[in-house]
Amino acid sequence: MPLRRCYWPALGAIRRPRGLERSRGIPHPFWHVPFAWSSFLAFSVLFIGSVVWYARRSEIGWRLICTGSDLGLLFGLGVVISGPIWGSAEWGVPWDWGDLRLNTYGLLTAVALFLVLARNSQPDGHDTRDTIASVGLFGFALVPITALATTWYQERHPGIIIVETEEAGLAPEILTVLVLGFISFFVLFAGFAILSDALYQMESRLSGLQHRLDEEAIR
Repeated sequence: MPLRRCYWPALGAIRRPRGLERSRGIPHPFWHVPFAWSSFLAFSVLFIGSVVWYARRSEIGWRLICTGSDLGLLFGLGVVISGPIWGSAEWGVPWDWGDLRLNTYGLLTAVALFLVLARNSQPDGHDTRDTIASVGLFGFALVPITALATTWYQERHPGIIIVETEEAGLAPEILTVLVLGFISFFVLFAGFAILSDALYQMESRLSGLQHRLDEEAIR
């Protein structure tokens, strides 16, 4: 609700004919695009965590993997839920299986879902963590492919429109709201990341204490 209240005044300042006609190919940017940007940040955290885990086998790397996969799934679901709503109205179909960006992003979100389910269903150990880290690296490899998909091959999904040209562009009002949306979602992302990391730190400490108590009980 707070985000919604923040957006409505900005949305009211947009002159629909000028702003939306020149940006007709942009799918409800005020939510969909910030969701996508935030998910890419999450997968970047996942990538850093995977590299740190393989390099040092440290708990910090594992916590980054956990946080990145959780937030990647959260914001990824925001993208794949909001996108088909707009697609149904604009294209007449919620999903186009021939569009490169749609399918690579769907696969990216599926990778995040797999990581979250694997972490919660498999016994914790170095082998499990190695497997999850390798899948995380594969997931991050999809990020540049997804980001540049409309540049390489555009079927339905609109291309990247940031710099205004004679053929296409964003109205200044819409660009302003996009920036505000990104800042708002970045603050939300940072808050979730801090809370998630704190949660996994507490979980690691409790696991260590439990292991210590079990060893003392055996003695």
